[in-house]
Amino acid sequence: MELPLLIAAIVAVALVIVVAGVIVSTNRTRRLASRRPSELPSASVPSVEPDADAPAPSSAEERAPEPAPDAPSIEAPERASTRMSRLRRRLAGSNNALASALLGLLARDRIDESTWDDVEETLITSDLGVGPTTELMGNLRRELSIDGVQDPAVARAKLRAELIRLVDPTLDRGLRITGADGQPGVVMVVGVNGTGKTTTIGKIARLLVAEGRTLVLGAADTFRAAAADQLATWGSRVGVQTVRGPEGGDPASVAFDAVAQGVAQGVDVVLVDTAGRLHTKTGLMDELGKIKRVIEKKAPVTEVLLVIDATTGQNGLIQARIFSDVVAVTGIVLTKLDGSAKGGIVVQVQRELGVPVKLIGLGEGADDLAPFTAEGFVDGLLGA
Repeated sequence: MELPLLIAAIVAVALVIVVAGVIVSTNRTRRLASRRPSELPSASVPSVEPDADAPAPSSAEERAPEPAPDAPSIEAPERASTRMSRLRRRLAGSNNALASALLGLLARDRIDESTWDDVEETLITSDLGVGPTTELMGNLRRELSIDGVQDPAVARAKLRAELIRLVDPTLDRGLRITGADGQPGVVMVVGVNGTGKTTTIGKIARLLVAEGRTLVLGAADTFRAAAADQLATWGSRVGVQTVRGPEGGDPASVAFDAVAQGVAQGVDVVLVDTAGRLHTKTGLMDELGKIKRVIEKKAPVTEVLLVIDATTGQNGLIQARIFSDVVAVTGIVLTKLDGSAKGGIVVQVQRELGVPVKLIGLGEGADDLAPFTAEGFVDGLLGA
């Protein structure tokens, strides 16, 4: 009986040894599988013992460095000097009634009374206005009656000279963006809904940044949903800060804070957006006057730009009169002057208000806004 017990004991011990070996092997396989390939021993390269005197690597050194988050990309806007030539080409290719009527003169071998009557009617319907139309027609008839239209180049030169004189190259079209005593220039931008006012402010910001100016944007249109977001997006694209307040908040307070921020930071210009208020609502127009008065407790307003949709014609002139009475408009921005716009509004709005058109927009692109010049506008009309 002792022999069988001994054999049984030996078998049991052997089973324990086998099971333990299997467990150890399994654990080792799992550990190897969990390790990175770089940590596995190489069969072709002998392992090197670590230097006993070398400091142990810290956990930070063992981790691979994480890439830094990408900084927001800042766009480089197109400079004003390169914009106008591109916009002139776009104006020349537009379906502009004023240009079509005038160029039609040059295409005729003989101009009779019926032709002059047709041209006069077209000019008036192109928003040039009765007064400027009468003036232009009288000068053209006198000039062309002397030399005729036998030489198209001569006729074109006379037409160009008369149009430039009518648009008036003597007006000061520079933006008033320099404040006194080291203060920033403050530009208020006003206009009714739908003229592209907030977008225009974003484009003006790009234009100023391209010229090396520093600025702050004030989102004082607190009544239109997402207006501040829209303006902030324009600003962020060129690295400009936007000061904003709560939706439905006091717009005058936001405007004041924006100017105060601009003064504190020593920027060159503060651009203040205002609500695209309907000009027929007296209460809202009074509020626009309040915004200007509150701003001027901190710094004088150096420029008030009225944004007008060039396709609105006579309605745009009505807007211009009312806004000018409330906030003393100093300059006009004409948007949407390409396509179906009637270019005569340039002349009429200047004569109506006695202030110049300073900027024109001829497209939807971010840099499709340029300083207005009489020569550039006329050359665009005539395809020069």
